[in-house]
Amino acid sequence: MRILIAAGGTGGHIYPALAVVTQLQTQRPDLELRWLGGHRGLEQDIVPAAGIPLERLWLRSLRTVDASLNTILDPLRLAASVPQAAWKLIRRRPDVIYTTGGYAAIPVLAAAALLRIPSLLWEGNQIPGRSVRMSARMATLRTVSYSATKERLPAPTFVTGTPIRELRGGDKATARARLGLKDDVPAMLAFGGSQAVKRLSTAVRVALPDLVERCYVVHITGSAAIDDAEALRASLSPERQDRYRPYAFLHEDMDAALVAADLLVGRAGSSTLAEAAAAGLPMIVVPYPHAAAHQKANAAEMVEAGAARLVADEDLDGDTLREACDLLPDERSARMSEAALSVARPGAAAASAQLLLTLAAHEPLPTQDELDQLTRSSAAS
Repeated sequence: MRILIAAGGTGGHIYPALAVVTQLQTQRPDLELRWLGGHRGLEQDIVPAAGIPLERLWLRSLRTVDASLNTILDPLRLAASVPQAAWKLIRRRPDVIYTTGGYAAIPVLAAAALLRIPSLLWEGNQIPGRSVRMSARMATLRTVSYSATKERLPAPTFVTGTPIRELRGGDKATARARLGLKDDVPAMLAFGGSQAVKRLSTAVRVALPDLVERCYVVHITGSAAIDDAEALRASLSPERQDRYRPYAFLHEDMDAALVAADLLVGRAGSSTLAEAAAAGLPMIVVPYPHAAAHQKANAAEMVEAGAARLVADEDLDGDTLREACDLLPDERSARMSEAALSVARPGAAAASAQLLLTLAAHEPLPTQDELDQLTRSSAAS
């Protein structure tokens, strides 16, 4: 069976697709995978490292925001990428296409519709982005992370949640041992997503001397800020340096960090929220303030369930992190953990893989109730 993945740009588009790929490979050992991305996105490093052949379209998978020559060139690249995508599909002739939205999805879905190749589009934001609004009708089937999104897209659309990796960190004691954290000291995980967050790093720097007196701080900084974080660690007293754990990225150990932590402070990207929920991890959510406030809408379900507290981006500072320590851990964080598990859909990747195989085989689609049962399975205990 041949499956083509079309995804690129940020980790929020790439990692959910990789989670589905893992499930597909488990179910179909004979799977032949290809990945179509663009230029300027993280796929150029992440996808080959996962052992998947990557081809790139002429478009840039991260669009230009500031006015420049690329403001004119980006639409031209997009238009030129449609026949380019069509030619690649004719050559590869995949049985089904999976895309996680973004700029790269538009030409691929357009070409797939022309060639009558079945396709599945996933939208992770509660408020669909511009590229999804442009391309959703070209997909054969759509899946979404939030029930409210279903009403904004054409039928058939299923609610699956956000495809995430399996959390293989084991129980909390095992995960802490994997990271070298002592069991009697709580841990805060500070994570801004695949794009570094300067405001979060600044808040950590201001509050760190107080934080390390009370907890471990596992801080995922991104590659651009790791040197500053290492210097900050060196400035701490020798007996407290071990409590600050800065990492550029955590890759294979990210699941252990999620299970080992007692609280997550970070952005409200769909994948971050889904993994925190699956791990039963309370959150201090700091939505990205731009892009039509998508992240604030994403966080609403967890906030309403009592699994997260919302902090506006402009209010994130050292005091926010000091106050967050009050939740490490107590009865309130235990209630937040239970609430997180109640909204988790850890089986989203398995459900997406099932839908793709069903489309490829031209078989009847499952019902939403059947998908709900699958997506709610495997919750963290």
